[in-house]
Amino acid sequence: MKTNYVIVTPVRDEEKYLDETIQSVVAQTITPSQWVIVNDGSTDRTGAIADGFAARFPWIRVIHRQNRGFRKSGGGVMEAFYDGYKSLDRSDWDFVVKLDGDLSFSEDYFEKCFAHFQTNPKLGIAGGEIRHDLSGQLKVEENPRFHVRGATKIYRKACWQDIGGLWPAPGWDTIDEVKANMHGWKTETFTDLYLLHHRFTGTEDGLVRTRVKQGLVCYISGYHPLFVLVRCLYRIFQRPYVIGSGAILYGFLKGYLTHHPSRVDDRSYVSYIRGQQLRRLCGMQTIWR
Repeated sequence: MKTNYVIVTPVRDEEKYLDETIQSVVAQTITPSQWVIVNDGSTDRTGAIADGFAARFPWIRVIHRQNRGFRKSGGGVMEAFYDGYKSLDRSDWDFVVKLDGDLSFSEDYFEKCFAHFQTNPKLGIAGGEIRHDLSGQLKVEENPRFHVRGATKIYRKACWQDIGGLWPAPGWDTIDEVKANMHGWKTETFTDLYLLHHRFTGTEDGLVRTRVKQGLVCYISGYHPLFVLVRCLYRIFQRPYVIGSGAILYGFLKGYLTHHPSRVDDRSYVSYIRGQQLRRLCGMQTIWR
């Protein structure tokens, strides 16, 4: 029986890579029943490239959003994603995929992903490893095993319904996994499958701004202050060293001082993630390991 899945892809100024992503999906051994590509106000040929493929493949649809004049990190992606998600013609899908437009992968990628889901009925969110080509050497983007990169996330329908979809703000790609684990679902990165990411994560905003954003995400996601402080101390030994750690702390405190409106307001969720973080600091069993 063929797996019924749909894909939503928000894109902005991806003319350099979008063709490869679309070619990867078109070549899949199991193609999606529908794919909505949301052109989020691109100023290059992104929209034209997507339209060209939509004219050839009836299961591809393109939505064009008006250019807001700037890249709205995190929240903008979710706005574009939900424009695409709400436009889906069908609701009989088994899986929904959030896929970026700067990836390439093997033609059996989704077939193998769904085989993993079939093996483990409690697997709610998953996807392959993200790798980068560094002068011919593929380097894995390191993340906790339970964390699936936002560039490629596959959601089982029952899990999607349990978590209530995606949080419309930066941090959505961690909040979803924590909620899934709260509801008894497993989340996993498949180390035997990978996607080639043609752009390094966070390079759009620069390293320091990315660290500030990470601190703000910690606030929005309800992280325990002690956990954030330890994280900042750990980051001292990573580029851009002290500046990067200070940027994370600044972003976190900025969230508190401004009472950022996007913060998760689910008390059970906040209690759960903070409990997990304190357990991790104590070396106990957590969703991280």
